[in-house]
Amino acid sequence: MKKVLVIVPFPMGEEDLARRQAQMKAVDLGPGIEFHYKAVRVGPKNYSSQHDMVLADISIVDAGLDAEKDGFDAVCIDTMSDSGMAMLRSVLTIPVIAPGRHAMLVAQMLGEKFSILMMWDRWKMLYTKTLGELGMEHKCASMRSIGVTPDNKSLLSGKEEEVFPLLLDAARKCVEEDGAQVLILGSTTMHEAHGWLSKQIGVPVINPGPLTYKLASIAVDLKLTHSKATWPTPLAPKHEMIRAIGAAGAAYLEGRP
Repeated sequence: MKKVLVIVPFPMGEEDLARRQAQMKAVDLGPGIEFHYKAVRVGPKNYSSQHDMVLADISIVDAGLDAEKDGFDAVCIDTMSDSGMAMLRSVLTIPVIAPGRHAMLVAQMLGEKFSILMMWDRWKMLYTKTLGELGMEHKCASMRSIGVTPDNKSLLSGKEEEVFPLLLDAARKCVEEDGAQVLILGSTTMHEAHGWLSKQIGVPVINPGPLTYKLASIAVDLKLTHSKATWPTPLAPKHEMIRAIGAAGAAYLEGRP
């Protein structure tokens, strides 16, 4: 049985973690592979500033550092910021799949230009960074926000009547005014809207979380992983220091000395 670790980018309990696990319902992965969800020990309250991004990188590396040693065959990172991906690729030889860049690359397989639907404007920096790294700024027709502060634990639960019409309005503007031929949900926290939105709009809508699961499965099946020429192994690994930072941060959050 192949095993994939899904790193959830916020500390949370089982009930909130289950809402993330619900993304599995959107993809058929077949037998022979199982996915295990793990919330980080530490992390920012939200991904809304450069300060937050540093904490996000550290928290995700801490959560995934031992994935290969623990018998996992691949890692998926459950955030469109792709936080920790580059760092984990440098210390692991198993595939590390993050949704931001892969959603954009797959969008290019499906159409000429894509738009990104986001909950609030403060997420724009996440996509701008990845677009720049990929040299794909000219392929992004637009980024449209619905102006709703995201909840990384309850997700869209209880907000459907408010959020879904706003997403549809933004999606139509992306297609009709901006010229998008493909839409990308700007966060894995928006996965609950995917099925509904896909039926309302006449272009493909990429659900980034389930996409990473399928890509991880393909990478494992084809025995493909990232290039160490691009993400080289560190000359002086500081794994124990990373673990110590994670442990100290967790103790701080729990009010322990």
